[in-house]
Amino acid sequence: MSKNPSEFACQTCGYASAKWLGRCPECGSWNSFTEEKSRGVPEKRGTRTETKPVRLGEISSSDAPRILTSDAEFDRVLGGGLVPGSLVLLGGEPGIGKSTLLLQIAQALQRIGRRVLYVSGEESAQQIKMRAGRLGSQDADEIFVLAESNLEAILEAVAEVRPTDIVVDSVQTTFSEALDSAPGSISQVRHVAAQFLTLAKREHIPVFLIGHVTKDGSIAGPKALEHIVDTVLYFEGERHHNHRIVRAVKNRFGAANEIGVFEMTGRGLIPVQNPSDLFLRERGEAVPGSAVVCAVEGTRPILVEIQALVLATQYGTARRTATGFDYNRISVLVAMLQKRMDIPIMNCDIYVNAAGGLQVDEPASDLALFAAILSSFRNRALPPQTVLIGELGLSGEVRPVSQAHLRVREAAAMGFRRCILPAGNFPLHDPVENIDLIPLRTVHDLSDAIFAV
Repeated sequence: MSKNPSEFACQTCGYASAKWLGRCPECGSWNSFTEEKSRGVPEKRGTRTETKPVRLGEISSSDAPRILTSDAEFDRVLGGGLVPGSLVLLGGEPGIGKSTLLLQIAQALQRIGRRVLYVSGEESAQQIKMRAGRLGSQDADEIFVLAESNLEAILEAVAEVRPTDIVVDSVQTTFSEALDSAPGSISQVRHVAAQFLTLAKREHIPVFLIGHVTKDGSIAGPKALEHIVDTVLYFEGERHHNHRIVRAVKNRFGAANEIGVFEMTGRGLIPVQNPSDLFLRERGEAVPGSAVVCAVEGTRPILVEIQALVLATQYGTARRTATGFDYNRISVLVAMLQKRMDIPIMNCDIYVNAAGGLQVDEPASDLALFAAILSSFRNRALPPQTVLIGELGLSGEVRPVSQAHLRVREAAAMGFRRCILPAGNFPLHDPVENIDLIPLRTVHDLSDAIFAV
């Protein structure tokens, strides 16, 4: 009798080998290989359908009808609503609110007459009932709940209930009897995700998968998991802040890098209509080391306060600390500040923070970050009601940014009266009232623009 086929798979990237290896040749992880066996049970495949190639011009170009969940922020992240037959993966840190958010979405879908099946392999039905009670909505009573992690049992329940929407919490705890490997292993996650993808496309059922994340913040399991699904959402937020951000890093039905902002309350997650007001809520009077930038996340402009603290180092090597920014970008800007403006700052400790816990990645924040560091070094506050926008080059030039009109309009709507922006973006194609625009070509002119008032 032949043995069951087996292989060793890397639990980080999914690389397969016929023997155990100490170090993965694909991703470089150590001691990540585990043995995975198959029971030899043939995988059940759907009935073969006759398909023929068609010309691209013969295919209807009309968009698939969207399902609005009545949650404006969540619909924004999905690209305008939920698409029938889509497979959505939501990842995030433990306890950040993934299950709460999708239970609220399930309630919203049930309110518009849809039939929702909530599958949980991590919680009992009583725990889900208690969470629904804390959310304070009576619509959850009509949601079908299944506390099961066996894939075959879940598919049988789907055939019996015939839901219009499915939530699975989580893909790492769901396992198939066709494989001997443990739940959460590379083969199990890949197999489970493929089965739910087939179900979603065949029955035109939107399926939500909750995914665990590793210690470095990426979704656990093979990278193929993110390639299988249609949409990948990351749930971000600090435990000590009330706001949460849902960010789309992949979306086949809409724009990627779109975000939705929520506020965590005792009754669940509440959509935030004006994120700029949320992130500037605690900003007080003008103080040295504080600057405001208008960043764009997806299609949404958000005003963020950048804080910098510069002081003489007490040690032999200057220290750099960045929260919400790329550390390497801070080092580049500090080096340019000393080289182009002849300011002795390399031997100073520099601490930079994006207030509110938001991660600011775009280059348009360079000018505001530069101004905040300069303001702290000189211990002089920037003029009040001033916002800065611009990307900086190594030679000290201020480069144009995209969507400048959108940024300036958001700043004016929030009460700012001065905007320092790249000369390449001036004048705007559509003037904005109640705000003065100050064009800037190089960082040499920055000091006069911010300290001459």
